[in-house]
Amino acid sequence: MSKARIAVLVSGGGTNLQALIDAQNRGKLRSGELALVVSNNPDAFAVMRAKYAGIPGEVINKKELGQEAFEEKLIERLEEEKIDIIVLAGFMCILSEKFTSRFPGRIVNVHPALIPSFCGKGYYGLKVHEEALKYGVKVTGATVHFVNEVPDGGRIIMQKAVNVEEGDTPETLQRRVMEQAEWQILPEAVEMLSKQICENNG
Repeated sequence: MSKARIAVLVSGGGTNLQALIDAQNRGKLRSGELALVVSNNPDAFAVMRAKYAGIPGEVINKKELGQEAFEEKLIERLEEEKIDIIVLAGFMCILSEKFTSRFPGRIVNVHPALIPSFCGKGYYGLKVHEEALKYGVKVTGATVHFVNEVPDGGRIIMQKAVNVEEGDTPETLQRRVMEQAEWQILPEAVEMLSKQICENNG
């Protein structure tokens, strides 16, 4: 049975991309294959991670192109590579409805909180964990969800809770959420979706 082809969109260090690469190497991601990595940021280390893993990686510079041309070029590449699933892994661009409606139920994102808490426009990176600590929550976590035109607004696929500990800083909480939640549920959710696509196509 052929595998679902996965593209990962990145903007920074690529730790969630690495979690997917590791899952593929361990056989945990077996119904899908990482076929393409695209960064909107030419300095993203994630592109190097792709290269080290033997996955085609490239930059489509949104700053240079502007939103519309950027999305057009991205769609072109995704369709050329016959991509089935698009994973946003620390991808710092809001995608338009024109883009998201072209791939319904095929774009997923990982968010470092339990949606509907600490999500939506402006909630990304350390900001999410700063707000969680400010609010005083005792439990936070991560969510993998489908992507639509509303930031963090698509249907939830999977969630995992993580305890907030005494003395946590945004940085220590961010690290624990990545290790205990994001890096676990993202590969699981992508495998689940890949399996569904393979069964539908098969």
